[in-house]
Amino acid sequence: MSRFIINPVIWQSLGAIFSGGIIPLAFAPFDLPAVAIFSIAVLFYLWCQAKPKKAFILGYLYGLAMFGFGVSWLHISINLFGGVNFAGAIAITFALVAYLALYPAITGYFVRKYCSSCATGIFLLLAAPAFWVFGEWCRSWIFTGLPWLNLAYSQTNSVLSAFSPLTGIYGVSWLVCLIAALFLYILLTTQIRKKIYAASTILIIYGACFLLNGIQWTRADAGVKQVALIQGAVPQEIKWQEDHRQTTIDLYLALSKPHWQGDLIIWPETAIPMFYHQAKPLLEKLLDMVDQNHATFLTGIPIYSPEDRKFYNSVIVLMRDDLDIYHKYHLVPFGEYLPLDNWLRPVLDSMGIPMSDFSSGDNRPLVRAGDITVGVSICYEDVFGEEVIRALPEAGLLVNVSNDAWFGDSLAPHQHLQMAQMRAKETGRYLLRSTNTGISAIIDQKGRIVSRSPQFQPHALTGHVRVFHGSTPYSLMGNYPVIILLAMILAILIGGHYRSNVQALRS
Repeated sequence: MSRFIINPVIWQSLGAIFSGGIIPLAFAPFDLPAVAIFSIAVLFYLWCQAKPKKAFILGYLYGLAMFGFGVSWLHISINLFGGVNFAGAIAITFALVAYLALYPAITGYFVRKYCSSCATGIFLLLAAPAFWVFGEWCRSWIFTGLPWLNLAYSQTNSVLSAFSPLTGIYGVSWLVCLIAALFLYILLTTQIRKKIYAASTILIIYGACFLLNGIQWTRADAGVKQVALIQGAVPQEIKWQEDHRQTTIDLYLALSKPHWQGDLIIWPETAIPMFYHQAKPLLEKLLDMVDQNHATFLTGIPIYSPEDRKFYNSVIVLMRDDLDIYHKYHLVPFGEYLPLDNWLRPVLDSMGIPMSDFSSGDNRPLVRAGDITVGVSICYEDVFGEEVIRALPEAGLLVNVSNDAWFGDSLAPHQHLQMAQMRAKETGRYLLRSTNTGISAIIDQKGRIVSRSPQFQPHALTGHVRVFHGSTPYSLMGNYPVIILLAMILAILIGGHYRSNVQALRS
C-alpha cells in the first residue's frame, strides 16, 4: 500500500498549482468572486505549514499557475502582431509569467520568515494579508507596473467593492485576504470563542459593505448628456494598411452619421489610422460636422511633433473654435516604447522584432469636451487608479479609449473592462469606454455596466450619462493611507521578529 501514498510535498505542490490555476475564474468573464477567497485561503494554509524556502517554492508554483492561465493571452499580440513566431511568443510570454510569479513567491518567503508561528493567528490575520497586498502594490509600479489580476478586481461586482471609493483597490485586496485568513482561522483554531470572534469579524466586514454601498460620495448635475461610442471593429492586421485606410474612415463616418445631434461622439484609440498632420482633410470635415451640429468630437490619433521629433499616442477633442489634446502618459513597455533602448534595440532588431517608439506626454489627463471637463485615459492607463485620479476633482466624466484587438478573442478585453468598472466606482464618475473591437461600454458611477457593445462587430453604442462633481475619499488621498498602514504592520512584524531573535540569543 505504501507505494500508492503520495509524498506530502507533492500534495502541497499540487495544491499550490490548483489554487493558483483556479483564481482567474474569479475575474471576468467568469465572475466567481468567492473563488478568489477560497484560492488565497488554500495558499495561506500551505504557507502556514511551510518554512520560508518552501513557502517561496509554493508561492512560485501558485504564481505560475495564476498568471500562466490569467495572462496567457499575451502571446496573441506577440505572435500575430509583434512579428515573432509562435514558439518565440510562447517563450516570451512564459518569461513574463515566470517574472510575475516571483511576487507571490517572495511574499510567501517573507511571511514565513518574519512570522514563524501560526498558533497566535498573527500569520493569518496580519502577516499574510499585509505582505500579499504590499506585493500587489510593488507589482503595480516596478518596471512601470502590471497590476493585472490584483485580487480587488475579482470583487468588482461583489459587495466588497463598496470599499473601493474609500480605500481604492489595495484596501479591497486586503479585505479579500483578511476574509480568507479569517475563514481559515475558523477551521484551524480549536477555541470556540476565537471561532465566534473570527466569524463576527467577517459579518462586520460584509455589513460595512452594505452600509458603504448606500453612500453617494459624489453629486450629479441636473441634466443628462447624450453620447455615442463608435466601435469600428477594424481587424488589427489591416488597420494600418494604406489601402484599407479610406475604408476604415468611411466606416467610422457612417457609424457616426446618425449621432451628430447628440452631445459627445467618441472614437477609440488610434481610430484614425494616420498621423495628425496627415489627417488634416478628414479633421476639417469632422470640424464642419461639429460646427453644423451641437456635438463635441473626441478621437484617438497618433501625433508627430516636428519640434522635438517625438511621436505621441494621443486623444484630440474637436469643438467649435477650439482643439484640446492629451498625450498618453503611461506607455506600454516593449509595445509603445523600448526600455534601455540603446542596449536592447540592436538585439531585437537582429531578431526581427519590431518595436514602437512613442514618447510619454507630461500634461494632466484633462480635456474640455464642450461644457464638460473630461478625465481621459488611453488603453491600459485605466488600470492604474492613482493615475486616473490625477484628473480629479475637475473632471466630471471619465473617458477611456482603447484597442484590445491586440489580444483577439481572449480573456483580456473582459478583464480590462472589469478594471475600468473599478475606476468608475473609485471616483464616483461615469466612465465611457470606447474600443476598436470591443468591449465598448457605458459604466455608471457605481461601477455598473449600463450598456455594452458586442465584440468584433461595427457598432454605435449610445446612451445618456450624467456629469458628477465632488470627491470620493480615494480620489482625495489615493493609495497612501492603505500603503502607509501596510508599511506600519510590516514594520511591527519585522521588528518583532528581530526582537525575538535578540532575546533568544541573550537567553
